[in-house]
Amino acid sequence: MDKDDIVKYWIESSDSDFQVMESLFENGHYAWSLFLGHLVVEKLLKAYHVKKVDADYPRIHNLPEIAHKASLELSDEQKLVMAELTTFNLRARYPDYKNRFQKKADRQYTETRLNKIREMRKWLQEKIKR
Repeated sequence: MDKDDIVKYWIESSDSDFQVMESLFENGHYAWSLFLGHLVVEKLLKAYHVKKVDADYPRIHNLPEIAHKASLELSDEQKLVMAELTTFNLRARYPDYKNRFQKKADRQYTETRLNKIREMRKWLQEKIKR
């Protein structure tokens, strides 16, 4: 795969996860929708990294760290959002986090965070196009 193919792969995979995120939310699976939201942003960050830096993208899940390795400048607000989104990766996977997180991730909590994911997604898509 060449660089353009890798970028295309990450974008298409992110788009697919975005659709699943929305479906999970609409069906009341809030914790899992947030987990997918993390993946949506992670994959776009990796697409950005491949396009702007190197095809050898970081094989990590920490969003602020991926953004740093991609030399992507973030506002303080974006750094906070990415740090919070990174926690959704752990909280949806591991039993000791999962039970507490599922209680916390009600419709209102999730909708607020999904709106941030949607904004971050749109911003990253624009950055990738440039």
